[in-house]
Amino acid sequence: MVSKNLTAASTKPIILGILKQGNSYGYLIIKKIKELSGGQMEYSDGMLYPVLHRLEKEKLIQSKWIMDGGTRPRKYYEITELGKEALITEQAQWETVNAVLNGLWNVKTTTN
Repeated sequence: MVSKNLTAASTKPIILGILKQGNSYGYLIIKKIKELSGGQMEYSDGMLYPVLHRLEKEKLIQSKWIMDGGTRPRKYYEITELGKEALITEQAQWETVNAVLNGLWNVKTTTN
């Protein structure tokens, strides 16, 4: 299971990445994260929705209520152009962090 701190730190790029693939609503975002992580990352409603609201306030995503068939209305989220730009920045930052970690973990140590 991925730690809560690492899960929290990666929430923004994960949500933006999911929404770049297409519009979605909260439950499906939670399900997709669990699926993509092989069950190693689990989000709750209480963890996800404040982030969605913050991203919407920052104009990185937008939402609209949609009535799909005979079901109750669902709030669908979609990434904005500003969100796509933010995702590019997030991706570059995570690639840098990943490169540093890979560099550290692949260093051969010498024993005395």
